[in-house]
Amino acid sequence: MEPTQPSVLIVGAGPTGLAAALFLARRGVAVRIVDVLPQASMYSRALAVNRRTLEVLHDTGVSDRIVAEGWAVQGACLRAGDREVLVMNLPDAHGAPQAMTALPQARTEALLAEALLAQGVPVERGVSLQTLTQDASHVTATLRHADGEIEQAQVSLLFGADGARSATREALGLTFGGRHLPEPWSLWDIDMYTSLDPWHAHVLFLSDGFIFTLRLKGDTWRVIANTADPLATLRRYGTLGSVAWQSQFHIGHRVASQAALGRVALGGDAAHIHSPIGARGMNLGIEDAYVYADCAADALAGDLSRLHDYGVLRHAVHKAVVRRIGAITRLVRGRPPWLRWLRDEVVPLAGHMASVQQLMLRTVGGLDHPLKTHPGRS
Repeated sequence: MEPTQPSVLIVGAGPTGLAAALFLARRGVAVRIVDVLPQASMYSRALAVNRRTLEVLHDTGVSDRIVAEGWAVQGACLRAGDREVLVMNLPDAHGAPQAMTALPQARTEALLAEALLAQGVPVERGVSLQTLTQDASHVTATLRHADGEIEQAQVSLLFGADGARSATREALGLTFGGRHLPEPWSLWDIDMYTSLDPWHAHVLFLSDGFIFTLRLKGDTWRVIANTADPLATLRRYGTLGSVAWQSQFHIGHRVASQAALGRVALGGDAAHIHSPIGARGMNLGIEDAYVYADCAADALAGDLSRLHDYGVLRHAVHKAVVRRIGAITRLVRGRPPWLRWLRDEVVPLAGHMASVQQLMLRTVGGLDHPLKTHPGRS
């Protein structure tokens, strides 16, 4: 018997692509997912799963596995110098999904891939998108395999979840407007034997920037900073051990000019990028996948206007979230001096206000906007 021809091709097997494939497969849609990497990355950019993600993944069984493997973040502590100036505690779940679950992205991806494989859909690795064209009824994608073979794949729909340097977005000719912060940021996954509370995230305001740190698992902590020597500061709170991963990166806040064009749509970093503050990148991408699956299933059933719905709905969300995270990032980074003064003097005071705390809780939980799969509906 001939294998079922896929209706949807997903380019990119990060958390957004894997989640989209899983949601579609569970709806009975024939889906194919490819990724340029020969194997899944062992490193994790994202480090936490928020409440919105646990909600949308609940019916797949992946949420239960995330909660079982990770740990519930209890809140965040803000320090200025050697003083603790603010503690924000996340609410108890009381039967609802945890507000924030610490789990490295690599494990979240692995759990999504296992659930997808259980639906009979493997990830095809070493496959890259070269070009695409579309007409009123199909998308034709040119794919290059690891052995050099060139394939012409024809599908009804294509979903580009292929990262910030998206070949899908480039093939569509869409712009990726926004701006970058000038200074480099550093990242470590490092063993720390510290007096810092292991159940809270910690933000340290310094004269030349800030440090963010959160325990990943055991004694291993994620450290993100834009200061000259953050590890020297952290040694004041304990002893540093071995480094599992170290990286340097630049922060950009960008949104694609459209989230959908014809039969092709974008999600995850292909559609939006921003700083890691608020832990929104991976989570917002999985939310994209959830909405896309609903819209794509309707489009395959004959209502092609649903692809337009996806583009309109998600583009509005992308712009709002990136704008909000960008504003928070510019405030806490401590540059220029007048903004550092505002950060140091106003943030600790405003953080005690109930309205500000509620806004921050909604932001880190991914609940700062309604989850819409149809215009006018929540």
